[in-house]
Amino acid sequence: MFNLAGKVALVTGGNGGIGLGMARGLARAGAVVVIAGRNAEKSREAAHALRAQGARADAIEADVTDEGEVERLFAQVGERHGALHILVNNAGTTVRKPAHEMSLDEWRHVMDVNLTSAFLCCRSAHGWLRRQGGKVINIGSMMSIFGAPYAPSYGASKGGIVQFTRSIATAWAADGIQANAVLPGWIDTDLTRGAREQVAGLNERVLARTPAGRWGAPDDLAGIAVFLASPASDFVTGTAIPVDGGYSIT
Repeated sequence: MFNLAGKVALVTGGNGGIGLGMARGLARAGAVVVIAGRNAEKSREAAHALRAQGARADAIEADVTDEGEVERLFAQVGERHGALHILVNNAGTTVRKPAHEMSLDEWRHVMDVNLTSAFLCCRSAHGWLRRQGGKVINIGSMMSIFGAPYAPSYGASKGGIVQFTRSIATAWAADGIQANAVLPGWIDTDLTRGAREQVAGLNERVLARTPAGRWGAPDDLAGIAVFLASPASDFVTGTAIPVDGGYSIT
């Protein structure tokens, strides 16, 4: 039910943090994992690490905010692997400023990386996925649910991810494609380490509110990735699933 042998999975931003944690899970379940990112060296290193663990992994350099590069990315996946069954839209960034201090360029950058990239990748993936049915996993955030004074563009983009996921879930159901969003809680990554440095008291507040009593690790996202990529979730679509140690229920 959770076997991904013979499946090809593309993970954007899969060379670190949550994306790499998901990539490791997909690889352990048997998928061929293609890591896409702007940092070619980091992506190659991540793919090499997966191969060293016995996985089949590849890396392709791409800026997923650029329409032409996205089209080339999917063409390369097709040329190298002949199929695509699973798309994980994980590329993400943030600018920590209140709305009244944020420039238009900063706003657009966050929206492009977090939301527009998912649209571009889904559009390019659709033709591949509908050939045999497929899975889309879009990465949202706790900020899809909650507000934060320092995250207007990030929160807007991640709220948009949830609604975009629901839209394609309804549009593509007839093609045998399931689309779901994952809402990570406070996960220990380079991005959130920056938040702890910039936002006073954040670490203490997260620990106090999270019933699990700890920050998450990237590998805590591996299981949900395998579930949503596998036949086990064939009747699950349009959902937004928190993976947050209980943060969102307190």
